[in-house]
Amino acid sequence: MKPRALAWLAAATALLLLLPPARQALESSMTLHMLGQAPLLMLCGALIAAGLPAGWRARVDAWNAYGITGLFATAVVLALVMIPRLLDLALTDWRIDAAKALALVACGGALRLSWRRAGALVQGFFLGNVLPMTAAAGQLYQDSPLRLCNAYLLDDQVRLGQLLVALAVAAGIAWFAQLVRALMRREDAGLPQPDSPGNA
Repeated sequence: MKPRALAWLAAATALLLLLPPARQALESSMTLHMLGQAPLLMLCGALIAAGLPAGWRARVDAWNAYGITGLFATAVVLALVMIPRLLDLALTDWRIDAAKALALVACGGALRLSWRRAGALVQGFFLGNVLPMTAAAGQLYQDSPLRLCNAYLLDDQVRLGQLLVALAVAAGIAWFAQLVRALMRREDAGLPQPDSPGNA
């Protein structure tokens, strides 16, 4: 599919995810809420961003030098989504749930428009903040003797915590492996190393 058509399909999917049947299914457990619904909405945002007209993308790029603004906004949204109180409020107030969904869609779009522009240095700084934060939240979910979300069971909370820690470790390893592979390719080709955001 063409990027523009895929963007429209992603926008329609994002709207469907906000309808009661999809909300009830994806918010039925703490794990699905954070590791099912949130990534799906972010994926929709990334696909929408990929289909933006060239003029819109140029406007975004003007204030998103090296992807710093977009990645900063992404880090803020991800930090907010991991707050248990927000998950509880999203279940009881449709306005908060809609705002959360829009923020995640925007987060996915920002990540799509910022990642390649960021380069290895800014990417590493971003992951160096987000991944430890994710692992720390996961460890908190596991260690807490009390339910942090009133709507979800303690077993679900512990399971989510374990998955968050595993996800943070896996993402860090995957990015580092990709960086090493890119450096080796550059070395074989005799290209300059990505020691600045613009070189990656």
